[in-house]
Amino acid sequence: MPDVRPVLPTSSAAGAGAATTGPAGAARGPEPDPARAAVRGGVLGNYVDQFDIFLPVLALAPVAAELYGTEAVVAHAGLVFVATLVGRPLGAALLGSLADRVGRAPVARASMAGLGVVTLLLALLPVGLLTHEQVLLAVVALRLVSGVLIGGGYTSAVPLAIEWSAPRRRGFVSGLVMAMSPAANATIAALVLVLLGVLGPDGYADWGWRVPFVVGSVLAFVAVHHFRRHVRDTPERAAAAPAARPLATVLVGAERGRLWRLLVLMTGLWLFTNMAVAVVTSQLGVVATLDGRAVTLTMLVATAVSAVAMVASGHASTLAGRRRFLVAFGAGAALLAPGVYLAAFAGPASGAALVALVTVLQVVTVSAYGPIGAYLAERFPPAVRSSGYGTAYSLSIVLPALYPFWLPPLQQAWGDVAPVAAALALGGVLVVAGAAASPREAMTDG
Repeated sequence: MPDVRPVLPTSSAAGAGAATTGPAGAARGPEPDPARAAVRGGVLGNYVDQFDIFLPVLALAPVAAELYGTEAVVAHAGLVFVATLVGRPLGAALLGSLADRVGRAPVARASMAGLGVVTLLLALLPVGLLTHEQVLLAVVALRLVSGVLIGGGYTSAVPLAIEWSAPRRRGFVSGLVMAMSPAANATIAALVLVLLGVLGPDGYADWGWRVPFVVGSVLAFVAVHHFRRHVRDTPERAAAAPAARPLATVLVGAERGRLWRLLVLMTGLWLFTNMAVAVVTSQLGVVATLDGRAVTLTMLVATAVSAVAMVASGHASTLAGRRRFLVAFGAGAALLAPGVYLAAFAGPASGAALVALVTVLQVVTVSAYGPIGAYLAERFPPAVRSSGYGTAYSLSIVLPALYPFWLPPLQQAWGDVAPVAAALALGGVLVVAGAAASPREAMTDG
């Protein structure tokens, strides 16, 4: 017998257009459709989170040597990225549990407000007064705090968007929300490309790198404004009695078996992210010997295409069943991703061929995230949904995020390229194993 989980509430837009009051009781005028407002909030919130996650990867790549020094520049850039990813499980655990208790909308607002402040602090970092080691330490510390706040943001905003969505639309909404990751990547890449063109490498290294962080801070406060004015928890969630210990329920209680199967699946997806985005971005400069502008342009094209593919994969999961879709995708990725990567870097390829191969690599790996927003939210009951979603999504980051420590020894033994191809293959195998081990569930699975 299939294990049938509680179905997510299908909230109506009742009350849309009625006058409402703000947090302080002040009249705010007609309220928009709450379901659409929540979906827009999920899209905007995840865009802000993903924009902030990949800022150090793309915005600081052209100036990494100037900021951190020329020694082990790839490892230091990876350490900054890792700091953000390691902070996310802590934020998801603490703030996800809080969201299950007090509501998803207020926790999303608070997380994004904090993220805006920390991102602005990084933009104002006085690098001219610090040594390379001090700059690296300061950036790592600020990115760790950012990771905690990001963990609270998507743990609240994404399940909220799925809860407000009708079952037939959850796959599409999930794909749209999750597509904000490559969309944010593409935006940063485009912004960096423009800044490099206008300011030149010297001007960008002098002060231009700060601009993307200012933009990220402004976006966070725009999201706060939207959540404050328009987004609230579903009536079903607001009326439900909160779990006494939602995080304990997920980690060691009734939901622990479900969590561990999802951790296997998500570990595979995070291997895709780290290898196909972070490592490939670095290797475009080191292995393919592209300059900063060419690296940025390549990632701009690849991430823009993968954003569209992610929306499509989310919708396809509704038609095929999410479990069946993920099993098939993981199997295809285990075979295709290593071959595409080797074709791009074993030579390596160059020009338009390299751009095309990196783009295909993005499509056959990270576009699997399309259904994940819905898939994770549908796996947990409402009382522990934020804790379950956030823990499954974030705790799985840790081992893949430590690639600056485990990947270099493998590369010293077998070269720069072969270990990355093997990690991509392993990612596909883990996606298949995690999805296949999860029980079929009503409304969502084939």
